[in-house]
Amino acid sequence: MNDSTPGTSELAAVTGDFMRRMSQGLAALANAGEVAVGCSAKDAIYSEDKVTLYHYRPSEVVAPELRVRTPVLICYALVNRPYMMDLQTDRSLIRGLLQRGVDVYLIDWGYPDGADRYLALEDYVTRYLPHCVDFVRRASGCEQINLLGVCQGGSMSLCYAALYPQRLRNLITMVTPVDFHTPENLLTKWSRHVDVDALVAATGNVSGEALNALFVSLMPFRLNSQKYVDLLHQLNDPNTSGATLENFLRMEKWIFDSPDQAGEMFRQFLTLFVKQNRLKEGTLTIGGRPVDLKRIAVPVLNIYATQDHLVPPSSSKPLGQLISSSDYSTHEFRGGHIGIYVSGTAQREIPDKIAGWLRERDQS
Repeated sequence: MNDSTPGTSELAAVTGDFMRRMSQGLAALANAGEVAVGCSAKDAIYSEDKVTLYHYRPSEVVAPELRVRTPVLICYALVNRPYMMDLQTDRSLIRGLLQRGVDVYLIDWGYPDGADRYLALEDYVTRYLPHCVDFVRRASGCEQINLLGVCQGGSMSLCYAALYPQRLRNLITMVTPVDFHTPENLLTKWSRHVDVDALVAATGNVSGEALNALFVSLMPFRLNSQKYVDLLHQLNDPNTSGATLENFLRMEKWIFDSPDQAGEMFRQFLTLFVKQNRLKEGTLTIGGRPVDLKRIAVPVLNIYATQDHLVPPSSSKPLGQLISSSDYSTHEFRGGHIGIYVSGTAQREIPDKIAGWLRERDQS
């Protein structure tokens, strides 16, 4: 036996220590209660079917010269819950924006059920989204508002901006897929093997639980085994174990809180956007109207994440070549698809970037 090979007693000690930490971790998880998500006060101000529009209350007094007068409406993706944008006090893009003088509204798409299986792309882009935009315009007294589209919600926001350009002052896209046929796009590779017409015909709505399993499978080690091993190590510190466990459970709650997808909307999005790449190719129509990204002439800020496994940068970057705006900016965040919302770096970087960019254009 050489010097680098652990002896029997040493191996037993390491194994015993690991089993002890595992036992403590499992006990902590078993005894943990329900965790609260969403830290910023908000009011439901409009609803339609399953959709709810929220207005966030200012978190503190901001000097008048720092306020952004034009409100921001956040259009989140359909496949996850939007409280990721406001997970907890120290992990909240929304709270960061409020602290920097931004007036924030958010669309919560809710949980579709059997009555919604025939909701289509047209319903989301030319009915729900315009109704929310118009309500914010009336409530704020602004003829034009700012729209912030996130992930799939960013793709829908691009469609909206192309169809209703006169209602927007500025557009921000965040980890938004535009070109679905780049080599790094894992979802497109998966979709090639799916008969989406048969799937929707058989199931009606598409199970959120099944989709969540798909997303986890795209990065199986990091989103399964590794995170639990990391948690066991962190729970050993008595000074931070309580907060660590709550933070972990909030993330777990969000990851597994996946709404079912309205069947027809899912079928159209997977077919038209993912498989056929019509948004990028300029061949997409919604409600009989062509979606021409060249009609987007308002200022655009495109934010993407360098380590994003769901929306790789190569999928987001082509946007600048597809629109006609003379005021196009990009921001590269060094992190992943989830880290761009909740990491410490993101809390310092992303709200500052968005608020500063909007403030410059609010005064012009």
